[in-house]
Amino acid sequence: MFISSRVLPSLLMLALGVVWCAELPKRDWWEKAGFYQIYPRSFKDSDGDGIGDLNGITSKLAYLKEIGVRAFWMSPINKSPMVDFGYDISDYRDIQPEYGTMADFENLVKEAKRVGLKVIMDLVPNHSSDKHEWFVKSENRDPDYDAYYVWHDGRDNPQGGRKLPPSNWIQAFRKSAWQWSEKRQQYYLHQFTVEQPDLNYRNPKVVQEMKDIITFWLDKGVDGFRVDAVPFLFEVLPAANGSFPDEPESGLTQDQDDFDFLEHVYTQNQPETLDMVYQWRELVDNYQKEKGGETRVLMTEGYTSLEELRKYYVSAAGRLGSHMPFNFGMINDLKIDSTADDFVEVVQSWMNIVPTGHAANWVMGNHDRPRVGTRFGQSRIDAMNMIILSLPGATVTYQGEEIGMTDVYISWEETKDPAACNAGEDLFAEKSRDPCRTPFQWDSSTLAGFTNGNTTWLPVGPDYRTINVQVQNGLEKSHLKVYKAMMRLREGKTFHYGSVKARAVNRNVFAIVRELEDYNTYITLVNLGSAIETIDGIGLASKLPKKLRFEVVGVNSHHVRGGAVATNDILLLPNESFVLVARVAPVDRLQESICEAWLEQ
Repeated sequence: MFISSRVLPSLLMLALGVVWCAELPKRDWWEKAGFYQIYPRSFKDSDGDGIGDLNGITSKLAYLKEIGVRAFWMSPINKSPMVDFGYDISDYRDIQPEYGTMADFENLVKEAKRVGLKVIMDLVPNHSSDKHEWFVKSENRDPDYDAYYVWHDGRDNPQGGRKLPPSNWIQAFRKSAWQWSEKRQQYYLHQFTVEQPDLNYRNPKVVQEMKDIITFWLDKGVDGFRVDAVPFLFEVLPAANGSFPDEPESGLTQDQDDFDFLEHVYTQNQPETLDMVYQWRELVDNYQKEKGGETRVLMTEGYTSLEELRKYYVSAAGRLGSHMPFNFGMINDLKIDSTADDFVEVVQSWMNIVPTGHAANWVMGNHDRPRVGTRFGQSRIDAMNMIILSLPGATVTYQGEEIGMTDVYISWEETKDPAACNAGEDLFAEKSRDPCRTPFQWDSSTLAGFTNGNTTWLPVGPDYRTINVQVQNGLEKSHLKVYKAMMRLREGKTFHYGSVKARAVNRNVFAIVRELEDYNTYITLVNLGSAIETIDGIGLASKLPKKLRFEVVGVNSHHVRGGAVATNDILLLPNESFVLVARVAPVDRLQESICEAWLEQ
């Protein structure tokens, strides 16, 4: 039998792959992916109105592919009055006009698939806009929609007159979570702004509505959902007399209007919430079985305990939940003065709760929190990106972190965020999320290349002429080039399959060691301190050679890629970060190349 010479290399690769690589498990696409969060309003404006849009995103898909991400998720693009910039949805099946049309969305999905990118939608299930048809009908006591929201008569007022709010519950944006409806003569629950009434998930009709919405967007070709504010979905059942219990004081603040004044034991993390996540997972899994294609993922936002987040992965009975319960440890538990031990604790505590057979994930920033360079200092931007990109599992990068964007000062007069506006002029700066939502900085032209118009919805950062994609692509060393180098490194088998050890070499030096037998060993080192550190790296990993080579170096590093350093005498400047490699022998490098190709078959 004649075998073409073009077929032989493939057959050889297959044979050697079976021999050398069979012990390495296949990984699903999302388990090793870099995800990129897009805040559509601030990513790229295509029509000159100063507001980012879908066509703007489509025009930058090549950039996303170039930096190495596998998927992007967009903050809400649904039709909305924009009280909370898309998180108040008035039509779950339509596109906000200032972002474009459904045809624009369909084109975005088509182009993303063409270049090999996955599209993740933001799903906002806890609440709708008060302009949504459901709420309008519910407020008018339409019998088909009467129980779509959480309504209550209120408590008796000893002074007479209108009844008092049903409980002391506080919304996330300050003050009571109950709003009186003159039309219906009842209170409705809103755990965010008054324009965002909470849906009632104890109503099977609401549950089915949201499942139908998920299916609608799956049919449009999306590859999964980031699910917003999941812990808020259910509230405690009212007592036999119909009353809701007051929540206890937390002791964290004396400000009785502040969300943190109470412990939210009756409005968050109810047992039914987890069941709802499991139902959604069953839906997306069944969709894949019926329609084919790759896994559609669920990414859930829940600021809650590690013990609770473990349940999001899988129930005690084995019911599957979220593919990626967002890991906010690096946002919540680390700050500028955190020690190496603190970093170890954050990494290890998450790894300890990831069930066997499930993937970890790492989130360093998002549209609700100050940017990485602002939280940790600009001199540590590369360090923070190196850390999350050195760890196993999926990563999520908020737009602009790869080029080192920092928070922008927004005055009271310029403030748009409802969380800040509700806080008032004295407290707005403390509550505002606007500083991390400013327009993306593409180049040094007027308004950072974000728009060809004359204005932007939020001010552009004053440093845009130096901190932008165009400039950093042209530099020998830049945050963007460090990020892209790390993303390329993550494609290697050591980062996909290797063991991970997070180590505190001393108080200031944090190390991540990735090892896999017969493959390269990588050691990420970060100096968190303001003094020079010299360390002995011999004990960091097994079988290390006398010299290591620099694989990736930070912008403020005095080293160069490819240079060598004695393993027992590694010097780190203040805030310096780099990745060292111990390379395998030439024959093993051949094995790694063959395994790489075999596992992609």
